[in-house]
Amino acid sequence: MTFNPSSMSKVLVRATNWLGDAVMSLPAIRAIRQIFPHAHLAVLARPSVAGLYARERTIDQVIPCPALKGLRARRELAAGLRALGFDGAILLQNAFDAALTVWLAGIPERIGYRRDGRGMLLTRAIPVPEPGDIPRHERFYYLELLRRAGLIERLPESGAIRLDGIGAAREAGAAHLSSLHVAGPVIGISPGAAYGDAKRWLPERFAESGRQLAGALQASVLVFGSAAERPLCETVAESLRRAGIETRNLAGETSLSEFIDLAAACRLFLTNDSGAMHVSSALGVPTVAVFGATDDTTTGPTGPLARVVREHAECSPCLLRECPIDHRCMTRVSAAHVTAAASLLLSCTETQWTHEARF
Repeated sequence: MTFNPSSMSKVLVRATNWLGDAVMSLPAIRAIRQIFPHAHLAVLARPSVAGLYARERTIDQVIPCPALKGLRARRELAAGLRALGFDGAILLQNAFDAALTVWLAGIPERIGYRRDGRGMLLTRAIPVPEPGDIPRHERFYYLELLRRAGLIERLPESGAIRLDGIGAAREAGAAHLSSLHVAGPVIGISPGAAYGDAKRWLPERFAESGRQLAGALQASVLVFGSAAERPLCETVAESLRRAGIETRNLAGETSLSEFIDLAAACRLFLTNDSGAMHVSSALGVPTVAVFGATDDTTTGPTGPLARVVREHAECSPCLLRECPIDHRCMTRVSAAHVTAAASLLLSCTETQWTHEARF
């Protein structure tokens, strides 16, 4: 059966589950909007990332996808989707559950990569790209699904990923800072990483680099993380406070929308390879990311306002959650290295950051 975009009045996109992946999927979602310019475009997303999609002008509706435990929960979600009358579904998430949900919902056209044993549930099961088939960065993986499905002729130009409404987010973040009685320039630090400890730079070095940069900028520091990361973030925050830097530990205290606003108001952001890195970079905030166990060519930040810092280690990138040896890929990265990269980034991007912040 031919997938005819002009015949589709309601299209569902099953979003990815992780924040960083959600940011990297935005070029594909914007391409889907161009494919279906007049359709109602809905995104089915976990509550943890729904706030990101809710800001997108290309998306008409965000449908929360709860944790699905048991067949009954899956049938209830599918029944709700069936009642909405979608003509087609595009699965950016790779899991079997994503295909099962839209199949149970009776959506006539179901497009996704053929993986996780779900090909029989899709009307168009797309072969997964082999290494070397497409550019390495993950954003092209989502775009290639559309190309292989025949919805676009070629991969579009895709440079810096930017969120919608950066100017409004920055204003809201500034108002939030005012309510917290935080004045002046602000540096954001996110020392955690959801995937595992192997991705985490040393907290004392985050603190040292933050101290150096905050002193140079006469800035305050906001430390971000999840509730589970609050002790880690407090280690960084307390070290900065002892150095006389005004610091707030906001780990576990912000919603995703609040984090986006506050990150947008930062003058600089220091981070590991994490969802926070992707958000700050996509907000056009000068971002310095420390990489070690993971590959910045596939999941790194995009655009000229981001810098990756890494040191050579013969075992890196290993893509492991936990380092089985001495974490040399991270211990070899000095605070001075990160400080120097951030200082150079700030000096090179002052005019460009000021321009981008208006949009």
